[in-house]
Amino acid sequence: MNEERFADTKLMRLQLCLYLLPVVGILPSLWQLRQLDQPNWGDNQYHRQRRRLSRRSLQLTLGWLCLYLLLWGTGQGAGELAAFRLMYLNGLITTGYFLVCLLWMGRIFFQPLPSTKN
Repeated sequence: MNEERFADTKLMRLQLCLYLLPVVGILPSLWQLRQLDQPNWGDNQYHRQRRRLSRRSLQLTLGWLCLYLLLWGTGQGAGELAAFRLMYLNGLITTGYFLVCLLWMGRIFFQPLPSTKN
């Protein structure tokens, strides 16, 4: 029983990490948020955690995308030096976005396992 619980926990963590994949994690996040709440789902706490993480992932990705497009569009109309500075800032923001996603994935995957009561 403990091995099954361990495998289920690892699978749940892997599924949560899927929502935080940079750029492409928006698709499973949108899919999760479109799912309707159903009262017969087994673990409501896990379902709430998935929805909360999906919202955070969606907010983070859309925020990054808006900033990326804003800086890219502004850089196209600016002079050479200003465009270089905006593209550099764009790179820093993109790097920060990827690092935040990776840190959240690490936090989810390496947090202590829940205790099992027999």
